[in-house]
Amino acid sequence: MPQRPPARAGDAVAHIETPALVVELDAFERNLERMAEATRSIRLRPHAKSHKCAEIARAQIARGAVGVCCQKTDEAVAFVGAGVRDVLVTNEVVTPAKIVRLAEMAREATTAGVSFDVYIEIDVGAHRCGVAPAAPALALAQSIATTPGLRFRGLHAYQGAAQHLRTPEERRVAIERAVEHARTTRDMIEEAGIVCAVVTGAGTGTWQHERDSGVYTELQPGSYIFMDADYQRNTLAQDELRFEQSLFVIAGVMSVPAPERAIVDAGLKAFSFDSGLPLVHARGGVDYVKASDEHGVLELRNGAAPLALDDRVWLVPGHCDPTVNLYDWIVAVRGGRVEALWRIDARGALG
Repeated sequence: MPQRPPARAGDAVAHIETPALVVELDAFERNLERMAEATRSIRLRPHAKSHKCAEIARAQIARGAVGVCCQKTDEAVAFVGAGVRDVLVTNEVVTPAKIVRLAEMAREATTAGVSFDVYIEIDVGAHRCGVAPAAPALALAQSIATTPGLRFRGLHAYQGAAQHLRTPEERRVAIERAVEHARTTRDMIEEAGIVCAVVTGAGTGTWQHERDSGVYTELQPGSYIFMDADYQRNTLAQDELRFEQSLFVIAGVMSVPAPERAIVDAGLKAFSFDSGLPLVHARGGVDYVKASDEHGVLELRNGAAPLALDDRVWLVPGHCDPTVNLYDWIVAVRGGRVEALWRIDARGALG
């Protein structure tokens, strides 16, 4: 069962119980609109592992997305159960019980006999999962094409390692290589008489390159709706679209033991720290410098405005996806008040 919501619609932001996961709606909606407008010429299938929230998926689909991606079978089950019908699982599924769940879910989503649309993941440079491009992928496509109950749909070609390369040139070069792998593989498959209808991939750090490649037919960015401290470290080229920080953890000041130090109630259990410490938003001279399980230590430099007990501090997570997975609710705020509470439907869906 989800935990008690940390606020109610209409509450002032100052009354949100902390720590709480918060989305600033004006920035969030601008991010949605920017991506929707920039992808009118190509299919957009945002990755829902970033938000795990059916309300957000519906907002993306309402603006033209064809559906969403999920990374886990149980995530997909949660979205289909919440009424999101077009879901692509962008991960290998090998456990028989999970394959059975996918079949049951496909029947629920389509109300028809079940057969699977299958994509081949090719390793385009991330060296994580996926068959090698070209001939090995062709052999697998030929096997799929002759297996009852399976329909070969296309290629999944996601260069995850490129998303946080810091310079525009590094990202451009990495995606050029990925595009060439995807193009060569697609052409070999089609020359063998097998239709390769979709080439899908891309992320928030590189999606413009895949969009403009002439090879990719579908894009999967996810973090663009929220952003995080790690994406803020990327340098953008002049022609790269910028998205705003909309996701925050609001923490409450629980102790001020010294003028240069304050303690907040958001520590290791409130963030994912794989991409570093959170950033303090809109408070000059204040840094989040250390965390323990339930405490975060803020350091105030000379000239920083003092903090008092129960002050609210807005913190930018280092990595948005695994931070979202720590919470049951997203508190949607606008103009200093709570506008809505969104359930994180697939929170903890790891299977």
